[in-house]
Amino acid sequence: MNDSPIQEIKNRLDIVDVVKDYITLEKAGSNYRALCPFHSEKTPSFFVNQTRQIWRCFGGCNEGGDMFQFVMKIEGVEFGDALRILAKKAGVELKKQDPQIETKRKRLTDICETSAMFYERQLSESKGGKEAEKYLLGRRISKESINLWRIGYAPTKKDALSKFLIGKGYKREELVQAGISTERGSFDRFRGRVIFPIFNLSGDPVGFGGRTVVKEDERAKYINTPATMLYDKSAIMYGMHEAKTAIRKEGFAVIVEGYTDVILCHQAGYKNVISSSGTALTHKHLDILGRYTKKIRTAFDMDEAGKSATKKGIDMALEKEFDVRIIIMPENEDPADTVSRDSKEWENCVKNAKPVIDFYFQNALSSRDISDPYEKKEAAKELLPEIKKIRNSIERSHFISKLADSLGIKEEALLDEMGKLKEEKKSDAYSREDLEEKKEKKTRRELLEEKVAALCAREKEFLSLLDEEIFSFFKEDVQNILLYLKKEKESLSKKEEDYLNYLLLIPSIEEEKPKEEVKICIREIKKEYLREKLYRIKEEIKRAEDSGDEKKEEDLTKQFDEYSKKMQAL
Repeated sequence: MNDSPIQEIKNRLDIVDVVKDYITLEKAGSNYRALCPFHSEKTPSFFVNQTRQIWRCFGGCNEGGDMFQFVMKIEGVEFGDALRILAKKAGVELKKQDPQIETKRKRLTDICETSAMFYERQLSESKGGKEAEKYLLGRRISKESINLWRIGYAPTKKDALSKFLIGKGYKREELVQAGISTERGSFDRFRGRVIFPIFNLSGDPVGFGGRTVVKEDERAKYINTPATMLYDKSAIMYGMHEAKTAIRKEGFAVIVEGYTDVILCHQAGYKNVISSSGTALTHKHLDILGRYTKKIRTAFDMDEAGKSATKKGIDMALEKEFDVRIIIMPENEDPADTVSRDSKEWENCVKNAKPVIDFYFQNALSSRDISDPYEKKEAAKELLPEIKKIRNSIERSHFISKLADSLGIKEEALLDEMGKLKEEKKSDAYSREDLEEKKEKKTRRELLEEKVAALCAREKEFLSLLDEEIFSFFKEDVQNILLYLKKEKESLSKKEEDYLNYLLLIPSIEEEKPKEEVKICIREIKKEYLREKLYRIKEEIKRAEDSGDEKKEEDLTKQFDEYSKKMQAL
Protein backbone atom coordinates (compact mmCIF):
# COMPACT_ATOMS: atom_id res chain seq x y z
CA MET A 1 0.00 0.00 0.00
CA ASN A 2 1.48 3.33 -1.09
CA ASP A 3 -0.82 5.65 0.89
CA SER A 4 0.45 7.11 4.17
CA PRO A 5 -1.54 6.19 7.33
CA ILE A 6 -3.00 9.72 7.32
CA GLN A 7 -4.30 9.41 3.76
CA GLU A 8 -5.56 5.87 4.35
CA ILE A 9 -7.52 7.09 7.39
CA LYS A 10 -9.02 9.94 5.32
CA ASN A 11 -9.93 7.45 2.58
CA ARG A 12 -11.73 5.18 5.05
CA LEU A 13 -13.46 7.75 7.26
CA ASP A 14 -16.02 10.45 6.50
CA ILE A 15 -15.64 13.66 8.51
CA VAL A 16 -19.41 13.79 9.05
CA ASP A 17 -19.32 10.39 10.81
CA VAL A 18 -16.26 11.42 12.84
CA VAL A 19 -17.87 14.66 14.02
CA LYS A 20 -21.22 12.93 14.70
CA ASP A 21 -19.46 10.79 17.29
CA TYR A 22 -19.01 13.94 19.35
CA ILE A 23 -21.84 16.33 18.50
CA THR A 24 -25.30 16.33 16.91
CA LEU A 25 -25.26 17.50 13.29
CA GLU A 26 -28.22 18.51 11.15
CA LYS A 27 -28.36 18.89 7.37
CA ALA A 28 -28.21 22.48 6.14
CA GLY A 29 -28.25 22.57 2.33
CA SER A 30 -25.02 21.09 1.04
CA ASN A 31 -23.42 21.30 4.53
CA TYR A 32 -24.12 20.06 8.05
CA ARG A 33 -24.39 22.40 11.02
CA ALA A 34 -24.41 22.30 14.83
CA LEU A 35 -23.84 24.37 17.93
CA CYS A 36 -20.08 24.84 18.14
CA PRO A 37 -18.56 22.48 20.75
CA PHE A 38 -15.62 24.84 21.31
CA HIS A 39 -17.46 27.90 22.62
CA SER A 40 -20.86 28.62 24.16
CA GLU A 41 -23.56 29.78 21.74
CA LYS A 42 -27.30 29.64 21.19
CA THR A 43 -27.40 29.75 17.37
CA PRO A 44 -25.52 27.10 15.31
CA SER A 45 -22.36 28.53 13.75
CA PHE A 46 -20.40 25.27 13.30
CA PHE A 47 -20.48 23.87 9.73
CA VAL A 48 -19.12 20.68 8.13
CA ASN A 49 -18.67 20.21 4.39
CA GLN A 50 -18.76 16.55 3.36
CA THR A 51 -17.41 17.13 -0.15
CA ARG A 52 -14.25 18.89 1.02
CA GLN A 53 -14.06 16.92 4.31
CA ILE A 54 -13.60 20.10 6.34
CA TRP A 55 -15.25 21.95 9.24
CA ARG A 56 -15.35 25.54 10.40
CA CYS A 57 -16.91 27.69 13.12
CA PHE A 58 -18.29 31.05 11.95
CA GLY A 59 -18.92 32.15 15.54
CA GLY A 60 -16.76 33.23 18.44
CA CYS A 61 -13.82 30.84 18.08
CA ASN A 62 -13.44 30.96 14.26
CA GLU A 63 -11.68 27.56 14.28
CA GLY A 64 -11.56 25.13 11.36
CA GLY A 65 -9.70 22.27 9.70
CA ASP A 66 -9.99 18.60 8.77
CA MET A 67 -10.93 15.55 10.85
CA PHE A 68 -7.51 15.47 12.52
CA GLN A 69 -7.75 19.10 13.71
CA PHE A 70 -11.27 18.40 14.97
CA VAL A 71 -10.23 15.37 17.05
CA MET A 72 -7.14 17.18 18.37
CA LYS A 73 -9.26 20.10 19.57
CA ILE A 74 -12.25 18.21 20.95
CA GLU A 75 -10.15 15.55 22.71
CA GLY A 76 -7.47 18.06 23.77
CA VAL A 77 -4.66 15.91 22.36
CA GLU A 78 -1.58 16.22 20.16
CA PHE A 79 -1.54 15.16 16.50
CA GLY A 80 -0.03 11.73 17.25
CA ASP A 81 -2.86 10.93 19.66
CA ALA A 82 -5.50 12.11 17.18
CA LEU A 83 -3.84 9.89 14.57
CA ARG A 84 -4.07 6.92 16.92
CA ILE A 85 -7.75 7.62 17.76
CA LEU A 86 -8.74 7.91 14.10
CA ALA A 87 -6.60 4.94 13.07
CA LYS A 88 -8.45 2.79 15.59
CA LYS A 89 -11.79 4.04 14.26
CA ALA A 90 -10.72 3.41 10.65
CA GLY A 91 -9.15 0.00 11.34
CA VAL A 92 -5.75 1.23 10.12
CA GLU A 93 -2.74 -0.38 11.74
CA LEU A 94 0.00 2.03 12.76
CA LYS A 95 3.60 0.96 13.06
CA LYS A 96 4.55 0.94 16.73
CA GLN A 97 7.96 2.40 16.04
CA ASP A 98 6.49 5.45 14.30
CA PRO A 99 8.08 8.25 16.41
CA GLN A 100 5.30 10.77 15.79
CA ILE A 101 2.79 8.72 17.80
CA GLU A 102 5.06 7.77 20.69
CA THR A 103 3.84 10.62 22.88
CA LYS A 104 3.75 10.59 26.65
CA ARG A 105 -0.03 10.46 26.44
CA LYS A 106 0.13 7.33 24.31
CA ARG A 107 2.50 5.65 26.78
CA LEU A 108 0.00 6.30 29.60
CA THR A 109 -2.89 5.09 27.42
CA ASP A 110 -0.98 1.88 26.72
CA ILE A 111 -0.36 1.41 30.46
CA CYS A 112 -4.09 1.77 31.19
CA GLU A 113 -4.99 -0.66 28.37
CA THR A 114 -2.43 -3.23 29.56
CA SER A 115 -3.65 -2.82 33.15
CA ALA A 116 -7.28 -3.37 32.08
CA MET A 117 -6.26 -6.60 30.34
CA PHE A 118 -4.34 -7.70 33.47
CA TYR A 119 -7.36 -7.07 35.73
CA GLU A 120 -9.66 -8.93 33.29
CA ARG A 121 -7.43 -12.02 33.39
CA GLN A 122 -7.27 -11.90 37.19
CA LEU A 123 -11.08 -11.94 37.40
CA SER A 124 -11.30 -15.16 35.41
CA GLU A 125 -8.12 -16.91 36.59
CA SER A 126 -7.29 -16.02 40.22
CA LYS A 127 -8.95 -17.35 43.38
CA GLY A 128 -9.86 -13.84 44.52
CA GLY A 129 -11.20 -13.15 41.04
CA LYS A 130 -13.60 -16.08 41.28
CA GLU A 131 -15.03 -14.56 44.48
CA ALA A 132 -15.26 -11.15 42.80
CA GLU A 133 -17.09 -12.69 39.84
CA LYS A 134 -19.53 -14.36 42.24
CA TYR A 135 -20.18 -10.93 43.77
CA LEU A 136 -20.84 -9.41 40.33
CA LEU A 137 -23.21 -12.20 39.28
CA GLY A 138 -24.95 -11.76 42.64
CA ARG A 139 -25.55 -8.13 41.70
CA ARG A 140 -27.24 -9.53 38.54
CA ILE A 141 -24.48 -8.34 36.23
CA SER A 142 -24.34 -10.90 33.43
CA LYS A 143 -21.15 -12.44 32.04
CA GLU A 144 -21.84 -10.62 28.76
CA SER A 145 -21.89 -7.30 30.63
CA ILE A 146 -18.74 -8.21 32.55
CA ASN A 147 -17.01 -8.71 29.19
CA LEU A 148 -18.54 -5.62 27.54
CA TRP A 149 -17.57 -3.28 30.39
CA ARG A 150 -14.24 -5.11 30.86
CA ILE A 151 -14.74 -5.56 34.61
CA GLY A 152 -11.74 -7.09 36.34
CA TYR A 153 -10.17 -7.85 39.68
CA ALA A 154 -7.05 -6.47 41.42
CA PRO A 155 -5.20 -9.16 43.40
CA THR A 156 -4.34 -8.53 47.06
CA LYS A 157 -0.57 -8.71 46.51
CA LYS A 158 0.89 -5.24 47.03
CA ASP A 159 2.74 -4.92 43.70
CA ALA A 160 1.33 -7.60 41.39
CA LEU A 161 0.36 -5.16 38.62
CA SER A 162 3.37 -2.88 39.05
CA LYS A 163 5.81 -5.80 38.60
CA PHE A 164 3.86 -7.01 35.58
CA LEU A 165 3.99 -3.56 33.90
CA ILE A 166 7.67 -3.02 34.69
CA GLY A 167 8.31 -6.39 33.09
CA LYS A 168 6.62 -5.02 29.97
CA GLY A 169 9.12 -2.16 29.81
CA TYR A 170 7.21 0.63 31.53
CA LYS A 171 8.93 2.86 34.10
CA ARG A 172 7.85 3.27 37.73
CA GLU A 173 7.30 7.02 37.27
CA GLU A 174 5.00 6.26 34.31
CA LEU A 175 2.91 3.95 36.51
CA VAL A 176 2.52 6.78 39.01
CA GLN A 177 1.63 9.24 36.23
CA ALA A 178 -1.05 6.82 34.95
CA GLY A 179 -2.51 6.51 38.48
CA ILE A 180 -1.75 2.78 38.63
CA SER A 181 0.82 2.93 41.44
CA THR A 182 0.98 5.06 44.56
CA GLU A 183 3.16 8.16 44.58
CA ARG A 184 6.39 6.32 45.39
CA GLY A 185 5.66 3.74 42.72
CA SER A 186 6.14 0.85 45.16
CA PHE A 187 2.54 -0.31 45.68
CA ASP A 188 -0.44 -0.94 43.41
CA ARG A 189 -3.19 1.60 44.02
CA PHE A 190 -5.89 -1.07 43.67
CA ARG A 191 -5.64 -4.28 45.71
CA GLY A 192 -8.30 -6.87 46.52
CA ARG A 193 -11.07 -5.02 44.67
CA VAL A 194 -13.44 -5.42 41.75
CA ILE A 195 -12.14 -3.10 39.03
CA PHE A 196 -14.33 -1.00 36.75
CA PRO A 197 -12.31 0.57 33.89
CA ILE A 198 -13.34 4.17 33.15
CA PHE A 199 -13.38 4.95 29.42
CA ASN A 200 -12.95 8.12 27.40
CA LEU A 201 -15.27 9.00 24.50
CA SER A 202 -13.20 6.83 22.16
CA GLY A 203 -13.64 3.76 24.39
CA ASP A 204 -10.05 3.67 25.71
CA PRO A 205 -9.59 2.93 29.43
CA VAL A 206 -8.08 6.04 31.04
CA GLY A 207 -8.71 5.32 34.72
CA PHE A 208 -10.23 2.81 37.12
CA GLY A 209 -12.73 2.55 39.95
CA GLY A 210 -12.19 -0.14 42.56
CA ARG A 211 -14.86 -1.57 44.90
CA THR A 212 -14.43 -3.80 47.91
CA VAL A 213 -16.15 -7.19 47.66
CA VAL A 214 -16.28 -8.45 51.24
CA LYS A 215 -18.71 -6.74 53.65
CA GLU A 216 -16.23 -7.07 56.50
CA ASP A 217 -13.62 -5.09 54.56
CA GLU A 218 -13.09 -1.92 56.62
CA ARG A 219 -11.43 0.03 53.82
CA ALA A 220 -13.26 2.71 51.86
CA LYS A 221 -15.89 1.00 49.69
CA TYR A 222 -14.82 2.82 46.51
CA ILE A 223 -11.52 4.35 45.40
CA ASN A 224 -10.74 5.90 42.03
CA THR A 225 -7.76 6.79 39.90
CA PRO A 226 -6.53 10.27 40.90
CA ALA A 227 -6.39 13.10 38.35
CA THR A 228 -3.91 12.28 35.58
CA MET A 229 -3.06 13.51 32.09
CA LEU A 230 -5.73 11.08 30.83
CA TYR A 231 -8.32 11.09 33.60
CA ASP A 232 -10.21 14.19 34.74
CA LYS A 233 -13.24 13.17 36.80
CA SER A 234 -14.81 16.59 36.28
CA ALA A 235 -14.93 15.91 32.52
CA ILE A 236 -15.41 12.14 32.08
CA MET A 237 -18.83 10.56 32.48
CA TYR A 238 -18.88 6.81 32.98
CA GLY A 239 -20.54 4.94 30.12
CA MET A 240 -20.56 7.88 27.70
CA HIS A 241 -18.61 5.92 25.07
CA GLU A 242 -21.43 3.33 24.98
CA ALA A 243 -24.32 5.75 25.56
CA LYS A 244 -23.63 8.65 23.19
CA THR A 245 -25.45 7.15 20.17
CA ALA A 246 -28.48 6.19 22.26
CA ILE A 247 -28.57 9.63 23.92
CA ARG A 248 -28.75 11.26 20.49
CA LYS A 249 -31.39 8.77 19.33
CA GLU A 250 -33.59 8.99 22.47
CA GLY A 251 -33.17 12.76 22.72
CA PHE A 252 -32.20 12.77 26.40
CA ALA A 253 -29.64 11.37 28.85
CA VAL A 254 -30.31 9.66 32.17
CA ILE A 255 -27.66 10.42 34.80
CA VAL A 256 -27.23 7.99 37.69
CA GLU A 257 -24.64 7.74 40.45
CA GLY A 258 -22.79 4.43 40.23
CA TYR A 259 -21.06 2.10 37.79
CA THR A 260 -23.48 -0.73 38.60
CA ASP A 261 -26.48 1.53 37.94
CA VAL A 262 -25.13 2.27 34.44
CA ILE A 263 -24.22 -1.33 33.63
CA LEU A 264 -27.55 -2.85 34.73
CA CYS A 265 -29.58 -0.19 32.89
CA HIS A 266 -27.62 -0.87 29.68
CA GLN A 267 -28.00 -4.61 30.27
CA ALA A 268 -31.80 -4.12 30.43
CA GLY A 269 -31.75 -2.21 27.12
CA TYR A 270 -31.74 1.36 28.45
CA LYS A 271 -28.55 2.51 26.77
CA ASN A 272 -28.84 6.29 27.22
CA VAL A 273 -27.75 6.01 30.87
CA ILE A 274 -24.46 7.46 32.16
CA SER A 275 -22.89 8.32 35.51
CA SER A 276 -20.98 11.31 36.82
CA SER A 277 -18.69 8.81 38.59
CA GLY A 278 -19.55 9.75 42.15
CA THR A 279 -19.06 13.49 41.72
CA ALA A 280 -21.54 16.33 41.28
CA LEU A 281 -22.21 17.59 37.75
CA THR A 282 -19.59 20.06 36.56
CA HIS A 283 -19.38 22.61 33.76
CA LYS A 284 -17.14 20.23 31.81
CA HIS A 285 -19.63 17.36 32.15
CA LEU A 286 -22.43 19.60 30.91
CA ASP A 287 -20.42 21.03 28.03
CA ILE A 288 -19.66 17.50 26.77
CA LEU A 289 -23.22 16.32 27.36
CA GLY A 290 -24.57 19.38 25.55
CA ARG A 291 -22.97 18.14 22.33
CA TYR A 292 -25.52 15.29 22.30
CA THR A 293 -28.64 16.60 24.04
CA LYS A 294 -30.01 19.47 26.12
CA LYS A 295 -32.38 17.19 28.04
CA ILE A 296 -31.31 15.28 31.14
CA ARG A 297 -33.09 13.11 33.66
CA THR A 298 -31.29 12.63 36.98
CA ALA A 299 -31.64 9.75 39.41
CA PHE A 300 -29.33 11.13 42.09
CA ASP A 301 -29.67 10.34 45.78
CA MET A 302 -31.30 13.53 47.07
CA ASP A 303 -30.68 12.92 50.78
CA GLU A 304 -29.48 15.82 52.93
CA ALA A 305 -25.80 14.92 52.55
CA GLY A 306 -25.90 15.02 48.77
CA LYS A 307 -28.51 17.73 48.28
CA SER A 308 -26.16 20.73 48.23
CA ALA A 309 -23.68 19.40 45.65
CA THR A 310 -26.46 17.86 43.56
CA LYS A 311 -28.45 21.09 43.54
CA LYS A 312 -25.36 23.05 42.52
CA GLY A 313 -24.91 20.74 39.50
CA ILE A 314 -28.60 21.03 38.59
CA ASP A 315 -28.45 24.83 38.86
CA MET A 316 -25.45 24.82 36.51
CA ALA A 317 -27.45 22.73 34.04
CA LEU A 318 -30.38 25.17 34.25
CA GLU A 319 -27.96 28.07 33.70
CA LYS A 320 -26.84 26.37 30.51
CA GLU A 321 -30.52 25.99 29.50
CA PHE A 322 -30.80 22.24 29.90
CA ASP A 323 -34.25 20.75 30.41
CA VAL A 324 -33.68 19.02 33.77
CA ARG A 325 -36.10 16.50 35.25
CA ILE A 326 -35.85 14.44 38.45
CA ILE A 327 -36.54 10.70 38.48
CA ILE A 328 -38.40 9.71 41.65
CA MET A 329 -37.18 6.26 42.70
CA PRO A 330 -39.11 3.68 44.77
CA GLU A 331 -38.26 4.04 48.46
CA ASN A 332 -34.85 2.63 49.49
CA GLU A 333 -33.97 1.64 45.92
CA ASP A 334 -31.35 2.87 43.49
CA PRO A 335 -31.62 2.49 39.68
CA ALA A 336 -29.69 -0.82 39.77
CA ASP A 337 -32.20 -2.27 42.24
CA THR A 338 -35.26 -1.09 40.32
CA VAL A 339 -34.16 -2.01 36.80
CA SER A 340 -33.08 -5.49 38.00
CA ARG A 341 -36.32 -6.11 39.87
CA ASP A 342 -38.71 -4.70 37.25
CA SER A 343 -37.36 -2.99 34.14
CA LYS A 344 -40.84 -1.70 33.22
CA GLU A 345 -41.10 0.09 36.56
CA TRP A 346 -37.73 1.76 35.86
CA GLU A 347 -39.03 2.79 32.43
CA ASN A 348 -42.10 4.36 34.04
CA CYS A 349 -39.96 6.16 36.62
CA VAL A 350 -37.94 7.73 33.79
CA LYS A 351 -41.08 8.54 31.78
CA ASN A 352 -42.69 10.24 34.80
CA ALA A 353 -39.62 12.27 35.78
CA LYS A 354 -40.69 15.59 37.27
CA PRO A 355 -39.51 18.96 35.95
CA VAL A 356 -36.98 20.15 38.50
CA ILE A 357 -39.13 23.07 39.68
CA ASP A 358 -42.05 20.68 40.36
CA PHE A 359 -39.68 18.50 42.35
CA TYR A 360 -38.59 21.51 44.41
CA PHE A 361 -42.26 22.38 45.04
CA GLN A 362 -42.98 18.87 46.24
CA ASN A 363 -39.97 18.88 48.57
CA ALA A 364 -40.66 22.33 50.01
CA LEU A 365 -44.40 21.88 50.59
CA SER A 366 -44.77 18.21 51.57
CA SER A 367 -42.67 18.58 54.74
CA ARG A 368 -44.34 21.78 56.03
CA ASP A 369 -47.58 22.76 57.73
CA ILE A 370 -48.61 25.56 55.38
CA SER A 371 -51.35 26.74 57.74
CA ASP A 372 -48.53 28.12 59.90
CA PRO A 373 -47.43 31.64 58.74
CA TYR A 374 -43.79 30.89 59.64
CA GLU A 375 -43.83 27.68 57.55
CA LYS A 376 -45.39 29.63 54.65
CA LYS A 377 -42.55 32.13 54.86
CA GLU A 378 -39.92 29.35 54.91
CA ALA A 379 -41.53 27.57 51.91
CA ALA A 380 -41.56 30.83 49.95
CA LYS A 381 -37.97 31.53 51.02
CA GLU A 382 -36.93 28.14 49.59
CA LEU A 383 -38.90 28.34 46.35
CA LEU A 384 -38.73 31.99 45.26
CA PRO A 385 -35.00 31.86 44.34
CA GLU A 386 -35.73 28.83 42.14
CA ILE A 387 -38.67 30.56 40.43
CA LYS A 388 -36.58 33.70 39.87
CA LYS A 389 -34.05 31.64 37.87
CA ILE A 390 -36.74 30.82 35.29
CA ARG A 391 -36.09 33.05 32.28
CA ASN A 392 -39.40 32.70 30.46
CA SER A 393 -41.83 35.23 31.95
CA ILE A 394 -44.93 33.12 31.19
CA GLU A 395 -43.43 30.06 32.89
CA ARG A 396 -42.23 32.19 35.83
CA SER A 397 -45.72 33.72 36.19
CA HIS A 398 -47.24 30.22 36.19
CA PHE A 399 -45.11 29.10 39.12
CA ILE A 400 -45.71 32.33 41.07
CA SER A 401 -49.44 31.68 40.66
CA LYS A 402 -49.00 28.04 41.68
CA LEU A 403 -47.05 29.01 44.82
CA ALA A 404 -49.61 31.67 45.71
CA ASP A 405 -52.41 29.07 45.45
CA SER A 406 -50.42 26.49 47.45
CA LEU A 407 -49.69 28.94 50.27
CA GLY A 408 -53.06 30.74 50.14
CA ILE A 409 -51.54 34.20 49.72
CA LYS A 410 -51.64 36.93 47.06
CA GLU A 411 -49.28 36.86 44.11
CA GLU A 412 -48.34 40.49 44.76
CA ALA A 413 -46.80 39.54 48.12
CA LEU A 414 -44.64 36.86 46.47
CA LEU A 415 -43.58 39.20 43.64
CA ASP A 416 -42.64 41.81 46.24
CA GLU A 417 -40.46 39.28 48.12
CA MET A 418 -38.93 37.99 44.88
CA GLY A 419 -38.01 41.55 43.93
CA LYS A 420 -35.96 41.80 47.12
CA LEU A 421 -33.81 38.80 46.18
CA LYS A 422 -30.36 39.68 44.94
CA GLU A 423 -29.51 38.59 41.40
CA GLU A 424 -27.24 35.56 41.59
CA LYS A 425 -23.90 36.03 39.89
CA LYS A 426 -23.65 33.77 36.88
CA SER A 427 -20.77 31.38 36.63
CA ASP A 428 -17.84 32.30 34.41
CA ALA A 429 -18.67 29.48 32.03
CA TYR A 430 -22.13 30.89 31.46
CA SER A 431 -21.25 34.58 31.25
CA ARG A 432 -18.93 33.83 28.35
CA GLU A 433 -22.05 32.97 26.32
CA ASP A 434 -23.13 36.58 26.50
CA LEU A 435 -19.88 38.10 25.25
CA GLU A 436 -20.31 39.83 21.89
CA GLU A 437 -18.57 38.03 19.12
CA LYS A 438 -16.17 40.37 17.33
CA LYS A 439 -16.01 39.80 13.61
CA GLU A 440 -14.01 41.51 10.93
CA LYS A 441 -16.28 43.96 9.07
CA LYS A 442 -16.40 43.63 5.30
CA THR A 443 -17.57 46.14 2.70
CA ARG A 444 -20.76 45.47 0.75
CA ARG A 445 -18.71 44.85 -2.38
CA GLU A 446 -16.49 42.29 -0.59
CA LEU A 447 -19.58 40.48 0.72
CA LEU A 448 -21.09 40.39 -2.78
CA GLU A 449 -17.82 39.06 -4.28
CA GLU A 450 -17.69 36.42 -1.55
CA LYS A 451 -21.25 35.31 -2.26
CA VAL A 452 -20.63 34.99 -6.01
CA ALA A 453 -17.43 33.01 -5.39
CA ALA A 454 -19.18 30.75 -2.85
CA LEU A 455 -22.10 29.99 -5.19
CA CYS A 456 -19.72 29.33 -8.11
CA ALA A 457 -17.63 27.02 -5.91
CA ARG A 458 -20.75 24.96 -5.20
CA GLU A 459 -22.15 25.03 -8.75
CA LYS A 460 -19.38 25.20 -11.38
CA GLU A 461 -21.90 25.93 -14.17
CA PHE A 462 -22.37 29.46 -12.75
CA LEU A 463 -18.79 30.30 -13.77
CA SER A 464 -20.07 30.87 -17.31
CA LEU A 465 -22.03 33.90 -16.02
CA LEU A 466 -18.79 35.76 -15.23
CA ASP A 467 -17.78 37.95 -18.18
CA GLU A 468 -14.33 39.45 -18.57
CA GLU A 469 -15.39 42.81 -17.17
CA ILE A 470 -16.85 41.47 -13.90
CA PHE A 471 -13.92 39.11 -13.51
CA SER A 472 -11.55 42.08 -13.45
CA PHE A 473 -13.54 43.68 -10.60
CA PHE A 474 -12.76 40.85 -8.16
CA LYS A 475 -9.81 41.07 -5.77
CA GLU A 476 -6.80 38.88 -6.55
CA ASP A 477 -7.45 35.94 -4.22
CA VAL A 478 -11.06 35.61 -5.48
CA GLN A 479 -9.81 35.81 -9.10
CA ASN A 480 -7.31 33.01 -8.43
CA ILE A 481 -9.96 30.79 -6.86
CA LEU A 482 -12.33 31.36 -9.79
CA LEU A 483 -9.53 30.58 -12.28
CA TYR A 484 -8.78 27.39 -10.32
CA LEU A 485 -12.45 26.40 -10.43
CA LYS A 486 -12.46 27.06 -14.19
CA LYS A 487 -9.38 24.79 -14.42
CA GLU A 488 -7.37 27.69 -15.83
CA LYS A 489 -5.04 27.62 -12.81
CA GLU A 490 -3.30 24.44 -11.61
CA SER A 491 -3.07 25.09 -7.88
CA LEU A 492 -3.82 27.51 -5.05
CA SER A 493 -1.63 28.88 -2.29
CA LYS A 494 -2.28 27.63 1.25
CA LYS A 495 -4.04 30.92 2.03
CA GLU A 496 -6.24 30.62 -1.09
CA GLU A 497 -7.00 26.95 -0.32
CA ASP A 498 -8.13 27.96 3.17
CA TYR A 499 -10.28 30.73 1.68
CA LEU A 500 -11.91 28.27 -0.76
CA ASN A 501 -12.71 25.98 2.18
CA TYR A 502 -14.20 28.97 3.97
CA LEU A 503 -16.36 29.82 0.91
CA LEU A 504 -17.71 26.28 0.75
CA LEU A 505 -18.80 26.43 4.39
CA ILE A 506 -20.35 29.92 4.54
CA PRO A 507 -23.69 29.50 6.35
CA SER A 508 -26.97 30.88 4.94
CA ILE A 509 -25.59 30.67 1.37
CA GLU A 510 -28.19 28.11 0.23
CA GLU A 511 -30.48 30.05 -2.15
CA GLU A 512 -33.80 28.95 -3.64
CA LYS A 513 -32.72 30.31 -7.06
CA PRO A 514 -28.91 30.36 -6.90
CA LYS A 515 -28.42 31.18 -10.60
CA GLU A 516 -30.61 34.27 -10.32
CA GLU A 517 -28.78 35.22 -7.13
CA VAL A 518 -25.42 35.11 -8.97
CA LYS A 519 -26.82 37.42 -11.66
CA ILE A 520 -28.16 39.85 -9.06
CA CYS A 521 -24.83 39.87 -7.21
CA ILE A 522 -22.91 40.49 -10.47
CA ARG A 523 -25.19 43.44 -11.26
CA GLU A 524 -24.74 44.84 -7.75
CA ILE A 525 -20.94 44.44 -7.91
CA LYS A 526 -20.92 46.39 -11.18
CA LYS A 527 -23.04 49.07 -9.53
CA GLU A 528 -20.67 49.23 -6.57
CA TYR A 529 -17.70 49.54 -8.96
CA LEU A 530 -19.42 52.32 -10.94
CA ARG A 531 -20.42 54.19 -7.77
CA GLU A 532 -16.79 54.11 -6.62
CA LYS A 533 -15.64 55.26 -10.08
CA LEU A 534 -18.15 58.11 -10.20
CA TYR A 535 -17.18 59.24 -6.72
CA ARG A 536 -13.48 59.34 -7.65
CA ILE A 537 -14.20 61.26 -10.94
CA LYS A 538 -16.37 63.71 -9.02
CA GLU A 539 -13.49 64.37 -6.62
CA GLU A 540 -11.11 64.87 -9.57
CA ILE A 541 -13.55 67.29 -11.26
CA LYS A 542 -13.65 69.32 -8.06
CA ARG A 543 -9.83 69.49 -7.94
CA ALA A 544 -9.72 70.48 -11.65
CA GLU A 545 -12.21 73.29 -10.95
CA ASP A 546 -10.14 74.52 -8.02
CA SER A 547 -6.96 74.57 -10.13
CA GLY A 548 -8.66 76.20 -13.14
CA ASP A 549 -7.78 73.31 -15.52
CA GLU A 550 -10.77 73.61 -17.90
CA LYS A 551 -9.54 70.95 -20.38
CA LYS A 552 -9.16 68.34 -17.67
CA GLU A 553 -12.51 69.34 -16.19
CA GLU A 554 -14.17 68.84 -19.61
CA ASP A 555 -12.59 65.37 -20.13
CA LEU A 556 -13.55 64.26 -16.65
CA THR A 557 -17.13 65.48 -17.13
CA LYS A 558 -17.42 63.35 -20.30
CA GLN A 559 -16.13 60.30 -18.35
CA PHE A 560 -18.64 61.04 -15.60
CA ASP A 561 -21.49 61.10 -18.14
CA GLU A 562 -20.34 57.80 -19.72
CA TYR A 563 -20.21 55.99 -16.39
CA SER A 564 -23.56 57.51 -15.36
CA LYS A 565 -25.15 56.02 -18.49
CA LYS A 566 -23.63 52.60 -17.67
CA MET A 567 -25.08 52.84 -14.16
CA GLN A 568 -28.54 53.68 -15.51
CA ALA A 569 -28.37 50.77 -17.96
CA LEU A 570 -27.93 48.20 -15.19
